[in-house]
Parts: sequence; C-alpha cells; structure tokens
Amino acid sequence: MSLFQVVVLALIQGLTEFLPISSSAHLILPSALLGWPDQGLAFDVAVHVGTLMAVVWYFRLELRELVYAWFSHVAGGESTPESRLGWYLILATIPAGLAGLIFDGFIERNLRSVAVIAGTTIGFGIVLGIADRRGRRIRVMSDLGWREALLVGCAQALALIPGTSRSGITMTAALALGFDRVTSARFSFLLSIPVIFLSGAYKTVKLFQAPSAPWLEISLAIGIAALTAYACIHTFLRFVNKVGMMPFVWYRLALGGVLIIVLMAGVH
Repeated sequence: MSLFQVVVLALIQGLTEFLPISSSAHLILPSALLGWPDQGLAFDVAVHVGTLMAVVWYFRLELRELVYAWFSHVAGGESTPESRLGWYLILATIPAGLAGLIFDGFIERNLRSVAVIAGTTIGFGIVLGIADRRGRRIRVMSDLGWREALLVGCAQALALIPGTSRSGITMTAALALGFDRVTSARFSFLLSIPVIFLSGAYKTVKLFQAPSAPWLEISLAIGIAALTAYACIHTFLRFVNKVGMMPFVWYRLALGGVLIIVLMAGVH
C-alpha cells in the first residue's frame, strides 16, 4: 500500500472501531470503489495496536483500579465492584474467544462478501435502533452481574461476522438489558480491550513469522489509529446521551444501501 492509502485506512479504522457503525463495512469500500489492495497483515496489526493504545490510555485510571482490585481478590482479598467488573470482563470475553477459534476459518472463507456486510450493516443497525428506543435505560454499571456480562459477551461473538460491528452489537445487547447509554458504551469499550489484545497478539505472531515487515507503514498506521480512536471514544462518551443511537442507525442504513448499490453495479 502507498502511504496515502495507509493514512486513509488508518483514519477509517480509528474512527469506526469504537462507533457502532462497523469498521469492516467501511474498509471494504476503498477496495470495491477504488480498487485498492487488501490492507494486509501488517496493517491489521498496526491498527489493532493503535486502537488498543487509545482505549487503554483513555481508561487508564479506571483500569489501574480494576486490575489492582482483581489481583487483590485473587490473592484472597474482599470482593469489590472493581474486582467483580474484572471477572465480568473475563467472562464476557470467553464466548468471542471460543467462537473465533471454532468459526474463524469458516467466516474467512464464506462471510467476507459485500452482500453479507451489507446485510449485517443494515440488519444489526435496525436491531440497535430498536434496543435504543425500547430499552429502559435505567441500569448502571453497578447493576451489572455475571448473567448480563455473559449475554453481552455472547452478543460480542456475533461481531466475528463482518459488518456486525463489535461495539454496535455489545451496546445493543446492553441497551436491550436495560442499561443506560453511557454504561452500555463504557462496558463495550472496556470489553474491547481483551478482545483487541488477543486478536492483535495472534496477528503479531504471524507478522513476525513473515520474511519482512513495512515498519514505516506500521508506525504511521499505529499513530493515526491511536489518535483518531482516542478522539472518537472521548467524543462519543461525551455526547451519546444527547444524540442517542439513532444517528448511527440511519448512517448504517445509508451505508448498507451504498454497499447494495456497489454490489448491484458489479464493482469489485
């Protein structure tokens, strides 16, 4: 890829990773409309590292308390809200991890088409709208229990299907369970940390097995993805209660429509 393509795609990934609008749906458009090559393993590793840096830095104080409380509980200390949240994040990560190990090959071979991404972008966008409109939005983080964490984690496993949006489906599940928008978003972002870490670590191992790596492109993509993802998290959490989820629902419907037009036009 050229440096221009790296910049554009890293911006797209950083902006869409944490918004409920599907990064995979956006990343397919440059390839379909402009004939750009596949991003490749090096780019995937770079944006994973960048977005992980962004979310860890944004929640650094909360994560420090959470990790300390979790280790204290493991060592025999008392259970606290922070230590329980640590256990809930681990529990919620398991379904996606297992699903990835079992279905990753099948999904890679069969579900990465424009048609699938268009369908999931529209379908799960509608589900997000219903959850946002009909959810009670009265529960907060302290109301989270292991059942709710497991249900959100099972929903997260669906994000392996391209076009679903990991943040979108986890926020949808949390809203449907009655949590407010900020809590749904914060839990979704915290839950992204182990998932992005595991996925990035797996791809990093594969990258180091490759004969060479374009380190300039990797460094550039990391920096751009990190900065844009951090700005995205900050802005989203600041305004989500005011704007709600419907702007993202309408955007997903429009994006899905564009993908259908691309598909019908036979653009490859």
